[in-house]
Amino acid sequence: MIKSGSAIDGHTAWVALLGNPVGHSFSPAMHNAAFQAAGLNWAYGAYRVEADRLGEAVRGLAALGFRGANVTVPHKRAVLDVLDQIDERAARIGAVNTIVFDEAGRATGYNTDSDGFIRGLQADGIDVAGRSILLLGAGGGARAVAFALIDEGVRQLTIVNRSREAAEGLMAELQAACTDKLDMQVINWDPAALRAAAAEAAIVINATSLGMSTQGLQTPYPIDPALWLCPGLFVADLVYQPRETVLLAAGRAMGCRGQNGLAMLLYQGVAAWERWTGCPAPVDVMQRALPF
Repeated sequence: MIKSGSAIDGHTAWVALLGNPVGHSFSPAMHNAAFQAAGLNWAYGAYRVEADRLGEAVRGLAALGFRGANVTVPHKRAVLDVLDQIDERAARIGAVNTIVFDEAGRATGYNTDSDGFIRGLQADGIDVAGRSILLLGAGGGARAVAFALIDEGVRQLTIVNRSREAAEGLMAELQAACTDKLDMQVINWDPAALRAAAAEAAIVINATSLGMSTQGLQTPYPIDPALWLCPGLFVADLVYQPRETVLLAAGRAMGCRGQNGLAMLLYQGVAAWERWTGCPAPVDVMQRALPF
């Protein structure tokens, strides 16, 4: 199984990315560079999967002997229903982004997004402990970020989402899981509410697909970030296509520091790679494969 730089053959071990869309993803380049650098005869491919065929896709990977998979939007929550086992932390978060298949084809789900996000912030010298955070989103990515934030000891968390019901549901779960006193609130997509929350925050995090560009189309913000961001914030956007999103550009115009989703992509990928292979990941190689 160890064939440095070898071509794909009958012994190649496969890993998949399941999502919709996937054409923008840098994960194949990152993981395949790591496999080659480590001398592993492994390969990583991206597959667009419709929501109503997710179960078929996961079962198909198991039947074909795939070693693992990543799961991206919009399937990170739905995939829990089609797995054989779920890691305790992933179950607590309620979202899976990494699957490991054993030799019998049983699929276990993990969440490496949470640690990946925190490691990405730390790489930029950002510590969230004791800070006030404004979080955009309540889906799978936002859940991983939110649970990571409370584990790291944030002081205040404000959640805004296009579905207020989803945001309130996430807040209730966070409150139930939080052992320390934490100030949490949900606000509406409203310019005045967003401005007030941003003025109180040290860090703004976009954990939605807002601002993502695919096939020349960009998912627009309901309210222009330039109307509610404030100077002095650190702006973190989980979106990395384009590399400077609408949110990051608005922040930069105000003098805010920020990072796109490549940092989180790198470090969640490192953790996933190590789960699949059982080997230390070549982090430097993976980083060089991404367009930082």
